[in-house]
Amino acid sequence: MTPVITAFDWVPPFAQGQVRDLRVRWALEEAGQAYDVLYLAQGEQKAPPHRGRQPFGQVPTYEEGDLILFESGAIVMHVADRFGGGLLPADPAARARAIEWMFAALNTIEPPLMDHAIATIFERGKPWSAPRLPAVLERIDGRLGELSRRLGERTWLDGDAFTAGDLLMVSVLRIVAGDGLLAAYPNLVAYVARGEGRPAFARALAAQMAGFTGSPPPAILAWLKAQEETT
Repeated sequence: MTPVITAFDWVPPFAQGQVRDLRVRWALEEAGQAYDVLYLAQGEQKAPPHRGRQPFGQVPTYEEGDLILFESGAIVMHVADRFGGGLLPADPAARARAIEWMFAALNTIEPPLMDHAIATIFERGKPWSAPRLPAVLERIDGRLGELSRRLGERTWLDGDAFTAGDLLMVSVLRIVAGDGLLAAYPNLVAYVARGEGRPAFARALAAQMAGFTGSPPPAILAWLKAQEETT
């Protein structure tokens, strides 16, 4: 049975190429597994029937027969288990380390990077955003420095083999790659470039970008206009 994932049919330009269905698409592409996409217009994610798939009203979700999953990390892990593609090594110790890096990407690295997005995009006009930003940047610098030291001169996090841990870590680091926050860490810049250079990533990104064919709702257009006025 062909898996079905959910994705948005439109997001603002700053979010295109970043929505978390990209991570699932990438995993499926690495595994060579075909999939279908159910596209949602903005607002549909908060209403039935999507709430039945995702209680928090987010994307992506994943359906395969009677199995319905949400959370991109859980879906990537399932795809790696179900379809292979080398994302989870056969060796038990290497597999455990790959899973360790999956958790590190989502639990240790991603939260401060998303704090930056909140302060500079989603809540940019709020009175607390500017005062928070120096502390957010300090936390990000600390985490990126630690990650950079651990990666060192390795090709991937656990050596020469690309795993689901790298897939999620590269996906997370891309959140701030365009903001110059990786520039102080050349090995992380090169690491992200290696991930983006994988053919499976290119196919996943192209598929996500091709899906943005919908129109923004008026409320989103008003929000974008307000953001432009505060720039």
